[in-house]
Amino acid sequence: MSKKIRSPKDLAAMREQAKRDLEVRSGPKETQIVVHMGTCGIAAGAREVLSEIVDELSKAPDAEVSLRQTGCRGLCDREPMMTVKQASGQEFLYGSLDERKTREIVREHVLGGKPLMNYVIKTQK
Repeated sequence: MSKKIRSPKDLAAMREQAKRDLEVRSGPKETQIVVHMGTCGIAAGAREVLSEIVDELSKAPDAEVSLRQTGCRGLCDREPMMTVKQASGQEFLYGSLDERKTREIVREHVLGGKPLMNYVIKTQK
């Protein structure tokens, strides 16, 4: 990410974007996204999934969403995976993700409140 800084305004804009990006990873929020980043997940594309989530969340700066990473979930054949935890305690484990599915999940479920059951591996209350 090498952007040319041409003015103090450019620097301030970059600073605000960096603060928003960090905010996604901190503090308790209404919804939590956990990306499973064990070796198998990373090999299957979890970094790309994580990047896509960050991109989508940056378009919704007021969203009450936190983003975390964790290790292997033990379902290597279903990687890359992410868990969406709602304030109600309900959890949705999504698997076999790619960038398109990840965008859909963030837009429809995380930001829109409608789980995409066709991508869900497991739910838990």
